Amino acid sequence: MDKSPDAFRTISEVAEDLDLPQHVLRFWETRFTQIKPLKRGGGRRYYRPQDVELIKGIKAMLYDQGYTIKGVQKLLRENGNQFVSAIGAGDMAAVDAIMQRKQAAGPAGQASRQNDDEVLLGEPKVRPSRRFFGLGKAEEDGPVAAGENRLSRDNRALLQEALFDLLECKRLLDQVR
Repeated sequence: MDKSPDAFRTISEVAEDLDLPQHVLRFWETRFTQIKPLKRGGGRRYYRPQDVELIKGIKAMLYDQGYTIKGVQKLLRENGNQFVSAIGAGDMAAVDAIMQRKQAAGPAGQASRQNDDEVLLGEPKVRPSRRFFGLGKAEEDGPVAAGENRLSRDNRALLQEALFDLLECKRLLDQVR
């Protein structure tokens, strides 16, 4: 017998439905504080329907759109859970409505950029032309003329991703030792 759409789901049910390993769901709980399954005796997790929708959105942003974890965290901070859940559900009307409300709020409703490194960490991995709804585009995007003593945003992002990959490899090697 199938469960009601409003029923809570175990971690194995969510992992099977979304075609994700259970350890990935546990890892995402540590990176996305918005995912809060109920934990019962013995540490069993029970996911609410809204948790499952949020996880679908996070999966779509990470796997389909090419965003980094930091990038999805930034989108969650700036646009809220409903925005990412709507992406996971494929509800483009809701995504557009949330974006219009945010734009109507004006500069007071927008998060300020603290520094360039934080913004760079929040950018997606894919090329600017393929970014989701054009979010995260900045004036600095694009080619850099020869002779300028700086890297383009895309090249800096690629270098930063390579650095993070190397640091993760080092961490794994340190665990083995």
